[in-house]
Order: sequence, then C-alpha cells, then structure tokens
Amino acid sequence: MKKRFSRRRKVCHFCVDKIQDIDYKNVRALKRYITERGKILPSRISGNCAKHQRKLTAAIKKSRNIALLPFTIER
Repeated sequence: MKKRFSRRRKVCHFCVDKIQDIDYKNVRALKRYITERGKILPSRISGNCAKHQRKLTAAIKKSRNIALLPFTIER
C-alpha cells in the first residue's frame, strides 16, 4: 500500500498580513522573493496570489532601476 503525500497549500503572505502596498524601498522584504542569482521567484514557489505577485514584480523592477537591488549577482 502506498501512502498518499499531501502537500501543504502555500498562502500569500501579503493577503495574510493584509498588506495593500508593496514598498520598493523595503529591500529586506524584497530580497525574500529573489534567488541567489537575482531572479524573481515565481508565484508557484513563493506562494503569492496573482495580484500581489504583479505588485511584487513591479516593486522589484523599480528597486533594481534605482540601484537598491542588483540585476545580477557577481561571482
């Protein structure tokens, strides 16, 4: 008999904390959604809903343009 593996549903942290605006100047919060190479994590991995994923992506791109976050990580 095989056991069924049930995966825990990922939740949007912005919906849980009822955060409406994602601030592009809050680098510490944005780094959580970026890989070591500097790529933006997709919503299926981060668990964000579509609305907050779009706002998060826009905030990360804005933060990159004013040099708060790097585009890529140097080796």
